[in-house]
Amino acid sequence: MKLHWSPRSPFVRKVSILLHETGLDSQVTLVRSVAAIATPNPALMVDNPLSQIPALVLDHGQALYDSPVICEYLDGLHDGARYFPAAGPARWVALQRQALADGMLAILLLWRQERMKDPAKQLPDWLAAFATKIGASLARLEQQADALATDGHDIGHISVGCMLSYLDYRFPDLDWRAGHPQLAAWHIGFEARPAVIATRPDDAQA
Repeated sequence: MKLHWSPRSPFVRKVSILLHETGLDSQVTLVRSVAAIATPNPALMVDNPLSQIPALVLDHGQALYDSPVICEYLDGLHDGARYFPAAGPARWVALQRQALADGMLAILLLWRQERMKDPAKQLPDWLAAFATKIGASLARLEQQADALATDGHDIGHISVGCMLSYLDYRFPDLDWRAGHPQLAAWHIGFEARPAVIATRPDDAQA
């Protein structure tokens, strides 16, 4: 299998963590692929016409995207405990957490793009809206922190953990831990997992 990959994409990191935790990382070849919003990548578009990463190309040529689809596919390739609960309330909780975390990441990527503009070109209403949505979502996750700590470890946990780690990486000024002590305590354990350590963003790579 071939994975279109970047060392700093939080969506790629979610896939990478699952690969490491399931022992499937040795079965995947990483292909460094640049996916810029304003610059479509023709080589990447051969496999994903959206020019987005991650994209997983299977051995017979079929391409899968995006991270929820890729992760669920990979979860069917190993013999360990499943990261996607098969049915019942546990499945919907895991998928809801994944959706919330992925939605927050989508907002954070747009927010960062806006903050990188010249201040005179930034849209204050957008910046305020991004801040409001992320603040409300963090408050919701703080309410769920006890359950996060007792529900085991599934795709919802990986998604939430990746999103919080991206906040640390790209938005340290937000100090998200302030006001979210239980969520912060849970994230300490997440950050200590070997698969999480192995997939930390690498600024030495372009």
